[in-house]
Amino acid sequence: MTEKLYYSMGEVTEMFDVTPALVRYWCEQFPTLRPKRNAKGNRLFTPSDVEQLKLIYHLLKEKRLTIEGAKKAMRKERIVSGKATDDMALLEQLQHIKAMLETVREGIGEEVEEPKAVTPSSQGDATESEEKPKRKRSRRKLQGEEGVVERPLFPFFEQTLF
Repeated sequence: MTEKLYYSMGEVTEMFDVTPALVRYWCEQFPTLRPKRNAKGNRLFTPSDVEQLKLIYHLLKEKRLTIEGAKKAMRKERIVSGKATDDMALLEQLQHIKAMLETVREGIGEEVEEPKAVTPSSQGDATESEEKPKRKRSRRKLQGEEGVVERPLFPFFEQTLF
């Protein structure tokens, strides 16, 4: 049969050798199967609807699954095929991003040099003429003749308590 935009109920029942009542029942039981309707209210099945009907027919008539078993099998297949579709779309996006990054990298590579690595031996060669930044002294420690002298943080309280 040639590929059409829509198939009528009669054409679908002929394809699968089932009654129209059975096709209507399948439409009620499987929410993914939603044929369109024309102005008169007749069901019109798209090629994707026909593919779903093929799967339903295979699961129910050939594999002899129950309606619930067929629903579970269809959910499982949809999850697997959905993951594969998602993975392919993600892979395409990643390849596009990679190509963009390579283009940017080539553009930057011509203008900017790579920074040189700093080694510990090159840092120790500072001359004495260079001034090191002065560090703040702690309030608690004062430099005395003997070295560091501890100064109490709150001298007033230490005098009154003892």
